[in-house]
Amino acid sequence: MLWLACAAVLAVWGFPRLRRLASVGCAYKAKALASALFVSGLEPDPERAPEIADEAYKLMRLFRARVDRENKSVTVSFLGMQPRTAAWRPGLGATLIDRPLPPEPAPAATVSARGEELPSRELPALRALLDAAFTETGPRLRRTRAIVVLHDGAVVAERYAPGITAQTPLNGWSMTKSVMGALIGTLVRDGKLALAGKRLLSEWSGAGDPRAEIALEDLLRMRSGLRFSEVYASTESDVNRMLFDGFDAGGFAASRPLEAAPGTSWKYASGTSNILSLIARRAVGEKDYASWPRRALFEPLGMSSAVFEPDASGTFVGSSFLFATARDWARFGLLHVNGGAGVLPEGWVRFATTPTPQAPDGRYGAHWWLKLPPELGGGVESAAKIPADAFHALGHEGQCLTVIPSRRLVVVRLGLSIDIKAWDHAAFLAGVLKNA
Repeated sequence: MLWLACAAVLAVWGFPRLRRLASVGCAYKAKALASALFVSGLEPDPERAPEIADEAYKLMRLFRARVDRENKSVTVSFLGMQPRTAAWRPGLGATLIDRPLPPEPAPAATVSARGEELPSRELPALRALLDAAFTETGPRLRRTRAIVVLHDGAVVAERYAPGITAQTPLNGWSMTKSVMGALIGTLVRDGKLALAGKRLLSEWSGAGDPRAEIALEDLLRMRSGLRFSEVYASTESDVNRMLFDGFDAGGFAASRPLEAAPGTSWKYASGTSNILSLIARRAVGEKDYASWPRRALFEPLGMSSAVFEPDASGTFVGSSFLFATARDWARFGLLHVNGGAGVLPEGWVRFATTPTPQAPDGRYGAHWWLKLPPELGGGVESAAKIPADAFHALGHEGQCLTVIPSRRLVVVRLGLSIDIKAWDHAAFLAGVLKNA
């Protein structure tokens, strides 16, 4: 009888966790496939594509995918459990649909991917560096997909992996956070938000709620004090529950309690960027929100390929889900080389790249990294060759956008480095700096 009791306890303990694993896994695979198919225009194998089947994703080979090309959706299930569906909408990309989606906003802008407007003057000295970046030399696979290097606003190096072109929008993952920060800058410019502003959400305005003291600048600098676990290896973590097991990313993140007084402690958290997106939605207003990123930022920069994907509640996933061509990511970097002129408030780039006092080693500004982390080559000899004014937008699987104003350089690298240590961005930057 003891073994029956143990089995019952194990089932009670394990079944909810299995359901969470199935739900998160199905959602991740459905979303990744739907975006790859219908946003990037790729043709991944629904069961064996690297982005949902290799290295850390091998378990997902047990998840079955069904692609509905007519309705542009992907449904994934695990042993018949927890089916999750991601559906595509024009101009809005793919969204996990656990409940009916909001009505499609009027002109979510037809997207056309073009990059021909940037002048080009190839630097032959960078060819060998590109050759190496697209060559696999060890057990850790880089899977570099796209590289664009700008110098003085001109493309001096550019290359794409087979199946990827200059017209292929690719996900920046957490590079999206830096774009979200710039979008908040446009609202500060227009007087709709203020860096010192508090009582930012009605959910934080109850009597005695200490979250009312969180300032907009605290959110931009990742020092809100909100509890949030950024652990991708655990399906129980806040970041996975927010992105793949709910429908309202900003609302989920905003519901977290404080673990430190606002403004006193730095902690990188994807939830923070989605709170900013929710705040922006309310500041802009429902009528204008869906077209706001395009009007405020993408069109002025010529980022015609950009697709900002919302969650099922209609809020853009400001932490993770912006797709753009490598050239359009470079255009965003070029804005910052040029000091944000004409788009961002005066002094915004300086503000965004000023170290946050609470961040260790001055590594983080306001939604920009100021130093590369060790897994991308930070802290070693190559990193020491990077000018002090460099700053970086960095994302999952080795997405990198580096801006070096003193050298008039923008470097974009997009890839599928499931093992992040496969891509040594510091070494690549050192090579660019030596030859550009």
